Amino acid sequence: MRNPRRRSRAAVAVAAAALTGIATLTACDASGGDDAAPNGPSAQDRAGRKAVPEWDASPRSLAAVGDSITRGFDACSVLSDCPEASWATGSDGEVRSLAQRLLGKQRAATHSWNYAKTGARMSDLTGQMEQAAARKPDLVTVMAGANDACRSSVAEMTPVSVFKADFEDALAALRRERPKAQVFVASVPDLKRLWSEGRENVLGKQIWKLGICKTMLQDADATDAASNRRRESVQERVVAYNEVLKEVCAKDLRCRYDGGAVFDFRFGTDHLSHWDWFHPSKSGQARLAEMAYRTITSRRP
Repeated sequence: MRNPRRRSRAAVAVAAAALTGIATLTACDASGGDDAAPNGPSAQDRAGRKAVPEWDASPRSLAAVGDSITRGFDACSVLSDCPEASWATGSDGEVRSLAQRLLGKQRAATHSWNYAKTGARMSDLTGQMEQAAARKPDLVTVMAGANDACRSSVAEMTPVSVFKADFEDALAALRRERPKAQVFVASVPDLKRLWSEGRENVLGKQIWKLGICKTMLQDADATDAASNRRRESVQERVVAYNEVLKEVCAKDLRCRYDGGAVFDFRFGTDHLSHWDWFHPSKSGQARLAEMAYRTITSRRP
């Protein structure tokens, strides 16, 4: 007669083997093989997709932050802001601002706000963002960084690490009040190209002597080694700033960077203010509005 203890141990071994086989099959299914799951995506997959917000190409309100470009500086008269010509929120029909393109003329007049300030640097953006957030906008546009490169000397340009920290602080200020607001970030313009275009105009170079973007524009006709190194240092810093804008924006699910569109745009003399040959004219402002609209309304960033 067989020992009952042996039969018992054998039965336990068989049962354990069966359970191990089932566990192995379950693990294979969970890791996802070549065959699709019979019941479609898992609850975890569905939840993950829902966590990614869908970009709204038709916001109903807009606030703008930034510097002199967004204030329309020198677009209408010498050394003066002209917010009605702003690419972001202006009312000038020649520009057809982003607000007008997105909201229509009537709604743009009551549901778009411009908190940009001439001379502002990235460190000023947090305060502007707080003002913008109080309006509860669906979309906030950002164009800043040129003044961080346009300083009295190369040594005074904002360090890249500080620029990044300031931009992160500004976005955090918005997110505290408007966690679901969308953000459009424009790249910093190619300052070296603006110098190259504007230096052909005698009047423009006289205006530059008043102190506009000294790091790039002072001694406009000088092409000695030191002057070329100075301008190249500014150019490299602008490129680094744009990398920061791209990187920080990419970490925010509701932020779109323009992909370098403003930096890459080949501004010609018609696109520059005929008061200072550096800031955008109404024609240049219109092109900025067009580029922003294209990015914001695209199905994909």
